[in-house]
Parts: sequence; C-alpha cells; structure tokens
Amino acid sequence: MSEREQTARAWREAVEREDVVLLDGFHALKHALRFGARVVAAVADDPEAVRALAAELAPDVEADVARLVRTAELRTLLTRSHPTGVAALAVRPDRAEGRAHLERMPRTAPVVVLDNPRNLGNVGAVVRLAAGFGATGVVTRGDLDPWHPNVVRAGAGLHYATTVDRVEIGTLPQGPLYALDPEGEDIRALTLPDDALLAFGSERHGISPELRARADHLVSLPMRPQVSSYNLATSVAMTLFHWGGPHPGGPHPATA
Repeated sequence: MSEREQTARAWREAVEREDVVLLDGFHALKHALRFGARVVAAVADDPEAVRALAAELAPDVEADVARLVRTAELRTLLTRSHPTGVAALAVRPDRAEGRAHLERMPRTAPVVVLDNPRNLGNVGAVVRLAAGFGATGVVTRGDLDPWHPNVVRAGAGLHYATTVDRVEIGTLPQGPLYALDPEGEDIRALTLPDDALLAFGSERHGISPELRARADHLVSLPMRPQVSSYNLATSVAMTLFHWGGPHPGGPHPATA
C-alpha cells in the first residue's frame, strides 16, 4: 500500500470517530492548532503549498503544519474542498472540562447564549466573534448542534479558542442574564458586567418566552424605526463591543 493510500485509509478511519470534527481549510487548521487542538489527521492535494502558506501566514504553527500534513486526493475524501486545498480532523474538546470552564467564577468575560438559533453559518460567525472578543464561551439552546461541520467551517476553527456547548434553561451557567429584546432598556444606558450571560433570540422570533421569563434584564440595541432586525452576528458584535472586549495584557479567557 502506497503512502497516499495509507493516508486516505487513516483519514477514513478517523472520520468515523464520534469525537472528531472537520477543519475545513488552512485558516481553520491554523486557528485550531494555535488554541491547542489535538489534530489526528491533515491532508492536502499539495502539502508543499500548504507548508508554504503556513510559513507566510502563520509561522507560529509552521512546524506543526509541516509535521501533520500528508498528501491525499481531497476530492475522494470530501464532498467539497476548501480553496486552500487542505483539511484536517481534530478531537473535540472534553465537554466536562468545557462545562467546568463555563461555571468557573469569577468570570473575566461574558458567555453568549443563542436561544434556538436556526442558521448554521450565523452560529459559526458568532463563535468567531466570541473568540475574537475573548468571551468565555458560546452556548446554544434548541436542536441545532453548535459543533455541526458547517458551524465549525463558518467559525474558521475558532471553536478551540473559546468554549462551545449546548445547554437547557436549567443548565445555563451562573451569572446575571441580559436578554436582547426590543422592549428592553437601551444598551447605551447600561454597563454589562464580566460575568453576564448575553442572550440572543432568533431573528424571526426573538427570545423565547421561557428565556425571557428567566432574564434578569431586558436590553435593546439602538435601531432606526421600521428596520425589522439586525443579523444575529451583528447583534452579538454590537453587544460585545459595548461590553468592552478583551482586557489588554490579560490572559485569554479560554486559557485562564
């Protein structure tokens, strides 16, 4: 069996594991490596091109990329391949450890709560935002899996830079719950604490009645009359920006 055939076989075996997720493209692989993901396989049509990309764009993980990436024909392993010509499989973080991180107090950054989100791409965009702002985590309610491959793809591998999980009302992390609602107090009049839970409903239905009833505060974003709503990721970005973002010089919440 050739090395290429061995690589393809190892990939097909790994992809059957329930504890691995697909990292689609170089940026997803780069981010996952930066934030401690255990990558079990990485394949590319042209590994040398991927190594050159790492040297140019991410020298901090260049050695890891060079060590991991192997030659394979992506079209035989994936339904579609990323323009950067590389894909990887990484072990999903331990859920119990993630839960413990969400519950740890005092928190230095809020937790984003997505109440019954429907769009996979929007959830991935929120994960990417939360990672950039240094949020403690992103949790979802409802039947959408926040670790769905399309969510991970939209999040560019930054699931590993924060904590991502699915919860119910009774298993929400500790902290005061600030729910975004058109009838709430203008966010500009509020200071959002570091230990807040920032809850966002779907663009069509808003916050569910049960989460609204659980909220400690209802908060609204400024919006011109007759405009229906903001995109979910836009609402999260505005709220996290109002909170204030990562503390300069402080530890990253995902590793604190």
